[in-house]
Formats: sequence, C-alpha cells, structure tokens
Amino acid sequence: MENVDSFTLLNTINISATLICMVLKVPQIFLLLNTKCTKGVSLRALLLEITGYIVFATYQKHHGYPIATFLEYPIMVAQDSVLLLMMLHYDGNLWQSLIYSLAYVVGWQLLSLQGWIIDLALSFCTFISGSSKFSQLQCLWASGDAGQVSALTWAMATYTCIARIFTTISTTGDLKVLLRFFVLTTLNGWVFVTIVYYRLRGKKLT
Repeated sequence: MENVDSFTLLNTINISATLICMVLKVPQIFLLLNTKCTKGVSLRALLLEITGYIVFATYQKHHGYPIATFLEYPIMVAQDSVLLLMMLHYDGNLWQSLIYSLAYVVGWQLLSLQGWIIDLALSFCTFISGSSKFSQLQCLWASGDAGQVSALTWAMATYTCIARIFTTISTTGDLKVLLRFFVLTTLNGWVFVTIVYYRLRGKKLT
C-alpha cells in the first residue's frame, strides 16, 4: 500500500510539473504582447536559460532517464523561443534570430557527438542556468521596474524545481541533477520575491 501511495504521489508530481511547464512562459508572453516593451526582461538571461534547457534535456535523454523527468524541457525551449522572437522583434533586432537559431542547432549537434561531451556540459549547466537567473536579477535591479516581468511565471518555475527535487530523489538520485535543482529553486524564488517587492514598491509610490 505504501509503495502504491509513493508511486501515485510521484506520478502526480511529475504530471503537475509537466502541465505547469506547458504554460510556464504563457503569462510572460501575454504580458509582453500587452505592453510591447521588454524593459526589465533580460535577453541574456533568456539565452542562457535556453542553453541550460537544451544541455539538461540532452543529458537526461543520453543517460536513458525516464522521459517523464525531462519531458517539459523541449516544451519550455519552444516557449522560450517564442519569447526570444518577441523580444528581438520589439527591440528591432529580429534579424538576430537567425544567428541564435544556427548557434543552438550547431551546439545541440555537438552535444550529441560523444557521451563525455554531454557529461562535461552538464558540469557547466548548473552555472549556465544559475547565471540566467542572476542575469534576470541584475536586469531587475538595474531597471528598478518589474512591470514587464511576470511574477506568475517565476512562481511556477520555483514550484517545478521543487517538484523535480522530489522526483529526482525518487527516481535517478543523480547528485549533479539534484544540485542543479537546489540552486535553481533558490534563484527562481529570489527573482519572484524581487518582482513582488518592486510591484509593491511601485504601488506605494503611486
């Protein structure tokens, strides 16, 4: 009975994380559509985030981990790609999308060449993904404005990382993967709190 309950809980968390990730960037996308302004949203953070997602999903697939533990990453890459195109469009730099697309395709092919390459890449993945969150924090600090940054997106991102800590412990127990999720949970939560702080401060000023 206990094993059945644990399996049910694991499946529930896997499904919830996947479903949330399917719409993770939708609030941010709609916010940009409404404001048509990218102030406070970091392009560098988005590029690093896409890189981290590609590396992590490739690593999980290479090692034959259960697809349920990384199914959301291709979905998030697609959402981030839409967000990237929107940011480049509103900033008048849509032509740069061709350069970024080529770089990501070539990079993904290189990752798939040898097992040691993807293992090495994952060693840097936590740093890359962490840097993306820190870049977003720096952008918020510099602009002092969170009006174009979706608090809901970052709240959901924090939850999915917490969920993945549990599913990783319950399935693969991969320490490198666990470290990544612990770091990202902390940084995602930090970004969320910062957004809420600037929103509340803005309301007080008005």
